[in-house]
Amino acid sequence: MSTLLVQLRSDLKVFVRNPAAIFFTAILPVIFLCLFVSIFGNERDEAFGNVRLATLQVPAFIALAVISASFVGLAIGLVGVREDGVLKRIRGTPVASWVVFAGRIGTAIVMATIVSVVLMAIGAIAFAVDVPTSTMPGLVCAVVVGAFAFCALGIAYTSAIRGEDAAPAMTNAVVLPLYFISGVFVPASQLPDGLVSIADVLPVKPFVDALTVPFHPATTGVGIAGGDLLVVAAWGLAGLVFAVRFFAWTPRRQAG
Repeated sequence: MSTLLVQLRSDLKVFVRNPAAIFFTAILPVIFLCLFVSIFGNERDEAFGNVRLATLQVPAFIALAVISASFVGLAIGLVGVREDGVLKRIRGTPVASWVVFAGRIGTAIVMATIVSVVLMAIGAIAFAVDVPTSTMPGLVCAVVVGAFAFCALGIAYTSAIRGEDAAPAMTNAVVLPLYFISGVFVPASQLPDGLVSIADVLPVKPFVDALTVPFHPATTGVGIAGGDLLVVAAWGLAGLVFAVRFFAWTPRRQAG
């Protein structure tokens, strides 16, 4: 446990010292929230329980922040240290492999939680967003399940990236189209049924839906969207199995 805490503290320091990581994970979702509310207004949506439109934007950009911290952050970060030979050297030390991954996954969860709180605070203060209280357990559960699942998918995706320079382009080539068809940038109600059907079986839209359920005023109980979280968890499990089987510790450029 002490080794894990040291690893987590080290990974957090590396993260906060990376301006690009801070911008895309923490600052960009806040910019998007303010920008989208300014463009589309903040009127009340009668179809969604008569809440303000910003209430729909907050969970969407929480999803973006979580995916940026987990899938995008891990895929780019692990490819970088892999191609620099860092992972190969770590593999030759007594440090357990799971500690290396646990530190990075823990960093993703910590940052995703912080940004989620910031987004809800800005939404409540600036845009009159109704922050969930009784359904907060559902929101927390969705963030944690999503962070773990997208971390697993990010680790698995590193096997498809051969070089450090290609990592940002290849990760964004995956997530950006999914953002558009999954209700992050464009409401799912305004998308063609065919695209929605495709997005329903991919992990981003169920994750957005699971985050949105706790914000709906008609939601009862603790707000856990079981069906959506099962889809996200299934993708995470598949990513974990793939990562265990195909994750590379040595630079792919040397191997190729």
